[in-house]
Amino acid sequence: MRHKPTIRRLLSLVGILAVFTLLAASCGDDDEEAAPATTAAPATTAAPAEPDPEPEPEPEPEPMEEMDTVVRLGILGECEGAFGAFHEDVVGGASLPFITFAGGTSNSPTSALEGFSGAVVAGVPIEVVGIGCGDDTPDRIIQEVRKIVEQDGANVVIGPLSGDESIAVANYAKDHPDVTFLNGIAGAQETTMVVQAPNFFRFNGDGAQWNAGLGDILHNVAGWDTAAVIADDYSFGWTSTAGFIAEFCAVGGDVISRVFPPLGTTDYSSFVQQLPDPDEVDGYFWAVGGSGTNASLEAFLAAKGDLTGDQHAGNLFFSPALAAALGTDIAGAYVGGFATLPGDVTSPAIQEYLASAEAAWDSLVSPMSGMEPGSPAAAAGFGFFYGFYSSGLAFIMALEQVGGDLSDNHAALRDALANIQIDGPYGTITLDENRQAIVDTSVQQLVLNDAGEVVSQTVALIPAVDQSFGGTFSPQTPPPDRENPVCETRDLPWAGNAIPVVDGVPQG
Repeated sequence: MRHKPTIRRLLSLVGILAVFTLLAASCGDDDEEAAPATTAAPATTAAPAEPDPEPEPEPEPEPMEEMDTVVRLGILGECEGAFGAFHEDVVGGASLPFITFAGGTSNSPTSALEGFSGAVVAGVPIEVVGIGCGDDTPDRIIQEVRKIVEQDGANVVIGPLSGDESIAVANYAKDHPDVTFLNGIAGAQETTMVVQAPNFFRFNGDGAQWNAGLGDILHNVAGWDTAAVIADDYSFGWTSTAGFIAEFCAVGGDVISRVFPPLGTTDYSSFVQQLPDPDEVDGYFWAVGGSGTNASLEAFLAAKGDLTGDQHAGNLFFSPALAAALGTDIAGAYVGGFATLPGDVTSPAIQEYLASAEAAWDSLVSPMSGMEPGSPAAAAGFGFFYGFYSSGLAFIMALEQVGGDLSDNHAALRDALANIQIDGPYGTITLDENRQAIVDTSVQQLVLNDAGEVVSQTVALIPAVDQSFGGTFSPQTPPPDRENPVCETRDLPWAGNAIPVVDGVPQG
């Protein structure tokens, strides 16, 4: 059996200096029974009175021990729809912190979907009571969260994955103040900026935050003056595109076309035809995700000709895996977001994180392994896995800080969550007043290595990007959609100030 780091090891990693222990006490009733009172016999010969009926026993109080001292964890996974291939990744990400830092054991060496057992934080057992099966739609995720909360009895939920799902779950959270919700990796801006559920916490950036730095590089380094965007027609696609548009226009670029195919489209030919031709625009920004990424790019090849890296950029769904379907001409493209975490930037913390996944499972089935049993570390190096991991890690830290106190609708726990700082393997995470993450992000470029293979190379780091995106967005501005944000110049704090990365080494 592999040795697992204790929670004190976790706290030393993140700078938490004190660990509280939950004390449980019980007391019995020491009162003695009073002797029954006696009365004198009556002087008459009248029949004796009927004896008083036996008093009804008082009902036993409902047991409260489980409610107060057990975390019943539900995980909102994604087993169908455009992101169904990532089900194992997200459940694994939510599970790994409890295996690594809370003494849990994976119930299967080859599948995270079997859950874990034996985890305890500050004396509080962690029980997995349900794993939801989302399909990227709000209706389905509400069915799943209702089952997990209202039937399975979850009092803590980690998830979901997709943007529209998270808006629905955040609104559901407002009606269930006794449950604490931690977002999985969904990146719609509206989830936290507009809904603002007091019991919903997001420890990952939204789609706009993930694209910080990309518009600046494309305009001022790659030389794009004009761009067209094509993105999934739902809240995350709009948010991701909003980050690119806001920054590209802020530094002097112009977005001349916006095309939004529905999420889950299979034939993109009519949408690609709406884009300007390659000689009419400097470049294209793609925010088509899941199963649609390759399909949309192949439609471009068929309709517009060559797909070259100097004229294309994308959000998190662009990855070296594209080369397998599209060829090596995609080398040179810049990528915003987090999908392939900056693997060329290494540190002891990153190495320890990836090793913890290898210690938890022998193999995991993941898109990172072509949907075959593969390296758990490869799955852990993908952003969907890491988003769920960050939420589980934050929850463990907060529960330890409050000594396992789940009383008063988790009041102490939620206060701790709101003020947690995660010094994680891929950067520092804190929350703003809306319980939304302030994150470090990166810009990567697809390049050819010595073997002629397309790999991802980090070119810049942008620290501490907040959800307002340098003052661009607020609850009072129109949320991202097909027309917003408008294209306008403005000052952004990181424009021209990103930290360059050379051969995996940050230069500042």
